[in-house]
Amino acid sequence: MISGKFILILGAAATLTAGGCGSTDLKKARIESAANTEAILVNQAGYLPGAEKVALLRADAGTFEVIDAATGKTVFESTPADPLYWELSGDTVRAADFSPLKAEGTYRICLGDSETCSAPFRIGNDVYHEITVASVKSYYLNRSAIEISEESGGKWARPAGHPDTAVIVHSSAASAGRPAGTVISSPGGWYDAGDYNKYIVNSSITSYTLLLFYQMFPEYCRTLNLNIPESGNEIPDLVDELLWNLKWYLTMQDPADGGVYHKLTNLNFCGFVMPHEATDPRYVVMKSTAATLDFAAFTAMASRILANDPSEELRALAATCLEASGKAMKWAEANPGILYRQPADVSTGAYGDDNLSDELFWAKAETALAYGTAPAEGFLEGINAVTPSWNQSATLGLISLALSTGEPFASLREEAAGLIVSYTDELLQKSAACPYRISLDHFAWGSTSDVANQAMLKIIAMKLTGSGRFLPSIQSDIDWLLGTNPTGYCFVTGFGTLSPMHIHHRPSGADGVPEPVPGFLVGGPNIVVMNDCQPPVERSPFPARSYSDVECSYSTNEIAINWNAPLVFLLGAIDSMRP
Repeated sequence: MISGKFILILGAAATLTAGGCGSTDLKKARIESAANTEAILVNQAGYLPGAEKVALLRADAGTFEVIDAATGKTVFESTPADPLYWELSGDTVRAADFSPLKAEGTYRICLGDSETCSAPFRIGNDVYHEITVASVKSYYLNRSAIEISEESGGKWARPAGHPDTAVIVHSSAASAGRPAGTVISSPGGWYDAGDYNKYIVNSSITSYTLLLFYQMFPEYCRTLNLNIPESGNEIPDLVDELLWNLKWYLTMQDPADGGVYHKLTNLNFCGFVMPHEATDPRYVVMKSTAATLDFAAFTAMASRILANDPSEELRALAATCLEASGKAMKWAEANPGILYRQPADVSTGAYGDDNLSDELFWAKAETALAYGTAPAEGFLEGINAVTPSWNQSATLGLISLALSTGEPFASLREEAAGLIVSYTDELLQKSAACPYRISLDHFAWGSTSDVANQAMLKIIAMKLTGSGRFLPSIQSDIDWLLGTNPTGYCFVTGFGTLSPMHIHHRPSGADGVPEPVPGFLVGGPNIVVMNDCQPPVERSPFPARSYSDVECSYSTNEIAINWNAPLVFLLGAIDSMRP
C-alpha cells in the first residue's frame, strides 16, 4: 500500500517561531512586495502539511524566513544549504528547507532582513485538489464534435467543432472495402494538442495513462466531480471523459481487416481560428503498424480493466474492446513493418516511428494479460524500463505486468517490477545529485511531461515496494512543474503567480478570452527548436531555462493530451494521499 504520510527531512538549523519578529515597516513592505521569481523559487500551488518543503534561492542570503502572507509575521527561519551550480540551467541555487512548518495557511519566503520575497503559496490538505480537477477537465475543454456549454465550460464555452461524420478515406489509406474517397464517420475524441487533429499513437499512451490512474486509484476517481455533461451518472467523471475519446478511437479501425488508421486530420494545419470555423475537409490517413499495435495494446488493457467494473455499460464495452484488439493484432502480425510515411499532400503531425519493437512488446504484454495466458520464458529479455513517451511504449507493458495479479504471471510480475524499481532507483540517484532536485538530465521537446512521467514511475515503484523513499523526489518533481524551476513559471495554465498566458493552442488563441484554457501543462524548456517564432524571440541557450511564453513558440509553449495525462496521474495520486 502507498503510505499517506510524507517523509520529512528536517534541517538542523531550522527554527519555528511563534510570535514573529522584525519591524512593522519591514512586515508591511514584505506583504506588499511583488513576487520575486528570479531570486526565490517556490511551488506556487503549495504543499501538503506533512510534505517535504524546499524552496530554491538564486540570491546570496545568510538566512531565509517564512512569513505569514497576511500579517508579515515570521513563522519559520533557517539557513539555506550550500550553493550548487547546474550546467543545464546556467545558474546557482541554494536549497531552503522549511519542512518542519506544517500549519495550514498562506505564506511567502523572504531573504533574511530584506523585502525580497517569493510568490505566495499555501500549506493545506487540499492544495492539489483544484489543480487536479482542472488538469482532468482540460480534456473536456479540448473535445471535438461537441458544444462546450457555459454551464460546464464557463468563459471557455464554444460551439461544437469538427463533427467528423463525413471523413474522407485518403488515398494512402485506401483498401478494397474502402477505396480512396470513401466517406466514413469518426466523431468524438480530443484534439491532440494545439491543433485540431487526432492521432492514434499519441491518443494511445494518453488513454493508457488515464486508465492506469483509474485502475490504481478507483475510489479517488469516484470522488472527482468535473462538472461535465456526464456528471451524475453511474460512471466516474474521469472515466466518462476517457470514454469520449475511446469511442472515437474504436472508429479508427477498418472493420474489414482490423488495421488502424494512423490519424484523422486536415491536409494542412489551419490558422488560429475557433474549431467551428475550421471547416477544411478531414481525412483518415494511412494504416500503420505502430498505430495498430498501440490500438491492440490499449484496447486489450481497457478490456481487462473494464471487464469487472460496477458499470454495466463499461463491462459491455470491455467485450467490444477485446474483439477490436484481437482484430488489430491479426492485422499487425500480417503487416509487421508498415511504417508511417507522410503523404506528399499531408503536412500535419507525423508521429513517425521507425522502431516498432517497443510497440510490439506492449501489445503482446497487454493481450497476454487480457487473455490470461502468460508469454513464454524469456519474454522480458532485452526489455528495460525507460521514461515512457508516445514512441517509447515498452515501459507501459512492464507497468501492466508488474501490477498484474494472476498466478500465471507471477514470475513475469516479479521481473517486471524489478526492472521498474531498478530504473526508479536510478532516477532517485539523479535527483539527489541535481541542484534542482529532479531526475531529468536531458531536455527533449515536452520536457515537463518527462518530469511528470518520471514522477508517475516513482509512484508506481512506491506501490510495488511499499517504500516511502520515493516521496521526496516525487515532491521535487511536483515543485519543478509548479514553479521551482529555472524559468520561475508554474507550467500549468490557470495556476500560480507566474503562469503561461499565451499558449500555442488554437481555441485559447482565438476565443477572445484573455486567460488560456486552464489545466494544461505546457511543453516547457528545451533547445530542440530555437527558431519556432519568426521573427525569433529571445531564448536562453541553457536547455533547462529555454522557454518562451508566446503563442508562436510551439516547441516550448504548446499543450498536448499525452503531456497532461501524467500530470493528472501525479497530482491526483498526491491529492489522494491527503488525510
